[in-house]
Amino acid sequence: MIELEHVDAGYRGEAVVRGVSLQFRPGEVTVLLGANGCGKSTLLKTALGLLPAVGGRVLYDGEDVSQLAPAQIARKAAYLAQSRPVPSIEARRMVLHGRFAYLSFPRRYRPCDHEAVREAMEQAGASDLAGRPMTQLSGGQRQKVYLAMALAQQTQTIFMDEPTTWLDVRHQLDVMETARRLADEGRAVVVVSHDLCLALRTADRAAVFGGGTLACVGTPEEVWSSGALDRAFDVTVRRVSVDGAWRYFCE
Repeated sequence: MIELEHVDAGYRGEAVVRGVSLQFRPGEVTVLLGANGCGKSTLLKTALGLLPAVGGRVLYDGEDVSQLAPAQIARKAAYLAQSRPVPSIEARRMVLHGRFAYLSFPRRYRPCDHEAVREAMEQAGASDLAGRPMTQLSGGQRQKVYLAMALAQQTQTIFMDEPTTWLDVRHQLDVMETARRLADEGRAVVVVSHDLCLALRTADRAAVFGGGTLACVGTPEEVWSSGALDRAFDVTVRRVSVDGAWRYFCE
């Protein structure tokens, strides 16, 4: 399990968000919510060891992330970034990058690596893109390939930073259904999202950020009842019951 203990996260020693204590639990989807610039993506990178914590600690199964090698981290947590460079390689080769943490130098892919890639591309709905160059794919198609690359790492925790960016409505639903399925399989899934309605529909827990702090954390129902969403986004968040489940919308 990955735990944040009183973490201050930011850049060059200056914290954007302070005093965050959170656990990313196996079997749960945790969504990080808040207005632009509140520190969600910065916190995600700090949790992954990509940025050093300004204060506090990030623990991976009790070990400080600062003491772990990049390959050790990559075997425990995968990262679907919000954006990344587009290399001139086939999509299948891009997804194979998700296996790097399991390979020694020189990198020689094993049958299990190719099978992991095949399964990941199927899960991400990217099987039909396998032989196509990344530079010829649309933004939404690339996003599916990057999701497959993260899934190919076969980690117990997966961090997704705005995973529905560039996707049409059907594929947005597919991505969040994948997040839900991964959690139901026992993984910890952490999602940064600006789509309140879809995020709350999927989440087990929501963490709302505002004013440089973690303003509220709880179930979607608890967070909605607290009014933290209204304050963080300066909107009115309402809900209706549809087929026995809450659906949220903003005014």
